[in-house]
Amino acid sequence: MPFSQFAARLAGRQQAGLLRSRRQIDSPQGAHILVAGRQLINFCSNDYLGLANHPAVVQAAQQGAADWGVGSGAAHLLAGHFAPHQALEDRLAQLVGMPAALGFSTGYMANLAVITALVGRGDAVFADKLNHASLNDAVSLSRADFKRYPHQDMAALERLLAASSAPRKLIVADAVFSMDGDIAPVAALLALAEKYDAWLFLDDAHGFGVLGDGRGTLAEFGIASPRIIYMATLGKAAGVSGAFVAGEQVMCDWLLNTAHSYVYTTAMPPLLSCAMLASLDLITAESWRRQRLARHIAAFRAGLQECCELLDSNTAIQLVLLPDNETTIRIAKALFERGIWAGAIRPPTVPTPRLRITLSAAHSDEDVAALIGELKALL
Repeated sequence: MPFSQFAARLAGRQQAGLLRSRRQIDSPQGAHILVAGRQLINFCSNDYLGLANHPAVVQAAQQGAADWGVGSGAAHLLAGHFAPHQALEDRLAQLVGMPAALGFSTGYMANLAVITALVGRGDAVFADKLNHASLNDAVSLSRADFKRYPHQDMAALERLLAASSAPRKLIVADAVFSMDGDIAPVAALLALAEKYDAWLFLDDAHGFGVLGDGRGTLAEFGIASPRIIYMATLGKAAGVSGAFVAGEQVMCDWLLNTAHSYVYTTAMPPLLSCAMLASLDLITAESWRRQRLARHIAAFRAGLQECCELLDSNTAIQLVLLPDNETTIRIAKALFERGIWAGAIRPPTVPTPRLRITLSAAHSDEDVAALIGELKALL
């Protein structure tokens, strides 16, 4: 069967303004990057605290390579679990206030692990309709009943929970929604989990390192419960790579024994754990990074609230809604030509087209002012 059948479908995506492509970056990650020989102000990265190229993190990675080599050589359950891996898991569990933590190579793999290991046929998963794609894929693989509720609609979620007779119930939500920037009503979700005897699984990929003095969304709201399974990634605000799941010790032991995306894959290089430990030192010690990020968020919203349709977000993820795909692509291209890189996000990734602006502590006040000025000129 020839692959040429996909050519027409790709052409259709291109005509609809939905064809995805990549741009090569020719410099380290940062607020200012080099693309195709041009210096750009980078508003596309999830490097919220500006740690991806921090000298201390780079030095820790270099020293980690010297001490531990560049590859782990095996899965964690064979000969691939090194001292830096364990030190990082212990540190992460302590930081987020959980009994135990388990490291993963990516957030996608962590989400697959949790859902497929905890639920299966006859069980039920209750998921926000705007959850990350990895969570949706995980539910499909688990073969549990997939119950989706409208975004942030707690009344609808409760109706679904009340009608369910599944022996195991799992509520799943992004803690900070990656394409809307809003924060889940964690307290309300936990209250429903307790009322209907369910587990609560939170994907805090975009909250960890930023909210709750760096400890994440649960710490932001002072919430703790043995019902909660917590996942966060380490390649966004933390600036390195990987992910972790935290919760009760028995839950982490169960994942270690049964989660395919943990058991059947080579462990991450221990040098990355060394880099992450240095990153955690900076996250906990340098609160000025979160303060500076908060200042940028406030300035961005104040500067554009009268001329743009902004989604209601007080996180580093800021969304400018636009009428159609063509306008979104046109404005993103115009910004690029003016030295600013902002993401053009379109269906099917999101219901409505938008510019996705991600702010960082690495940006200067002048960077944010330049973005505001160019957007005002274009919109």
